[in-house]
Formats: sequence, structure tokens, C-alpha cells
Amino acid sequence: MRLPVMKALCVAAAVLSMGLHVDANAGPVAHFDFITHAPDSDAWWNTVKNGIKQADEDFNVQTDYRNPPNGDIADMVQLVNQAAARNYDGVVTTIADFDLLKGSVSRLKAKNIPFVTANTGTEKQSADLGALLHVGQPEYLAGEEAGKRAKADGIKTFLCVNHYATNPLSFERCRGFAEAIGADMKTSVLDAGTDPTDIESKVSAYLRAHPNTQGVLTLGPTSADPTIRAVTKMGLAGKIWFATFDIDSDVAKGIKDGTIKFCTDQQPYLQGYIPVAMLAIMHKNHNTDVAQARNELEKDPKFMKRLQDYGLKPVYEARNISSGPGFITPQNIEKVSALAGMYR
Repeated sequence: MRLPVMKALCVAAAVLSMGLHVDANAGPVAHFDFITHAPDSDAWWNTVKNGIKQADEDFNVQTDYRNPPNGDIADMVQLVNQAAARNYDGVVTTIADFDLLKGSVSRLKAKNIPFVTANTGTEKQSADLGALLHVGQPEYLAGEEAGKRAKADGIKTFLCVNHYATNPLSFERCRGFAEAIGADMKTSVLDAGTDPTDIESKVSAYLRAHPNTQGVLTLGPTSADPTIRAVTKMGLAGKIWFATFDIDSDVAKGIKDGTIKFCTDQQPYLQGYIPVAMLAIMHKNHNTDVAQARNELEKDPKFMKRLQDYGLKPVYEARNISSGPGFITPQNIEKVSALAGMYR
């Protein structure tokens, strides 16, 4: 009797071992699409991509990152249409232009494809589109908080250097800042474009034509880096009040040498990681219970380690997850700069 029993146990163990082996080497359990409005030239999005990549690794999923090469919103609309046609397990999209995107996003909803919005767009727009949640930074609030710091320094006039004026929500950063210091936004915004040489030239020309400008606000490294060169060549580095959104190596250097007061940080890594992680957890649970997924994510050991390693702090709300605003200053720049452009 013992021999058959032992034989059966051995067979069972072998089968179990084979099953575990298959699971360990199985392919991704879900396939997602992450669509943004960003042009290929905008290196800031590399941090978002790193968040996506590491979420894929941590949750054993595959995410396609797709964007219009030139940042054309009409092309982005087509990418969302394609996502609906391809029947992804889930989709993440930015809301670069609510009116242009709502038709294509409705196709996702019609096909019951769960989707999350990230980065740009308001929480209300996200809810109106039918998204499960939004992961991003409230743009007006971020501008307003930066403006409060400027007001405390006595700033009353400023230039807002907008390198992505094609995105209507970009102006919310300028508006929040302007209203915080009591300035007229309409006369304070420069549509700078994305060419570095043009941005430097336009900023220099504006400051020469408006010598009483007390402060400069740039909306990201694409406009910050050329503006650093402009104020440096004009002898204004460290003299004109200067703050920016988002960080790269040049911005980090500017904070260290006193050219830039601070950087408003929306923690872009989280905008890549969290949407993918939330979709992965809900896919595993076979539901779209955001609260349940969020509770699991908050306790996930791999995610917790990522937060600790990179010094990141999301803010969990009832429906949405805010990635910012935070502030990078001379006091914390050393810790952050080593990770700038990769995970911060």
C-alpha cells in the first residue's frame, strides 16, 4: 500500500512543480495601452516611461506607450480610436483637449474597456469622460501654490513661458500663479513653442521689452533650459526671480547655483506607475473597484519600496490620486538631483 501512495505523491508533486514552473515563466497577464499627447522631443516623459516600465515588471503586465510624434492632438485622437479597436485590457490616456478627445474616449467606454486618465486634465473632466480615476497634479492649484511663494517674495509682475500652449490646461498653471500675485495673466504669457533657440530668443526679447518684469515662470524643462541660458547671457541669473515646473539636470543645476528659486514637482514617475498598477490590480480582481485596488496598492511591498527608493509621496483621495504639487528647493535638491530625469 505504501508504494502506490508514495508514487501518487511523487506524481502530484511533479505536476505541481510543473504548474509553478509554467506560472513563473508565463507571459504578461494583461496588455494595456498608455497614450499621451507628448511629442517625441519632450524628454521629460522619460520619467513617466520609467514608471510604466517598472509597474509592468512589478505586476507582470505589458503596456504599450504611444504618442503623436509631433504632439498633434488630432493624431492622439486616432491613437485612442485604435486602442478601442484593438480591445486592450485597459487604457491610460492624458486629457490634452477634452473636447477633441471625448468622442474617441467614448468608444473605450462603449466597449467596456476600463480606462484611467493621467497627467493633464482635470478631475472633473476625467469623471465626465467615465474614467475610473485620475492620476495627476491639479494644474491651477500647482500654479497658485508657486504664486503664493512668489508673492511672499514681493513679486507682482511676471512672465509665464509656455512651451505647450496647444494644451489648453497648460494655461491653468499660468492663471493660478497670476491670480496668486494679482497679475494679469493675458499680458504675462509667452507662447514660446518648443524649439530651444526660439525660446531663448523670445524670452530675451520679452525681458528687454519689459525691463520691469520681476519674475519668470517656466512650465517645464523644455522652456526652462533655454530660459536659463537667456537670463544668464543677460546677466540676470540670480537677480531675476525665476521658478519652474518639473526637473531635469539643467534645472537641478539652476537650483543649486541660485538661478532658480524652486521647481514645482508633479512626480511624473507616479503618473506612469500608478495608472498601470491600478489597472493591473483591478484586472487581477476581475472588477473595477477603485477603492479596493487603491488599498491593495498602498500595501504592495514592491510599490512601497519604489516610493522609498525615489522619495515619492502620492496623495490618496476618495476617487483620484494626486502626484503633486511638491517643491524641489535648495534644501532638498541634493537628494532629488541624482534621480532627476529618471525617477524624479
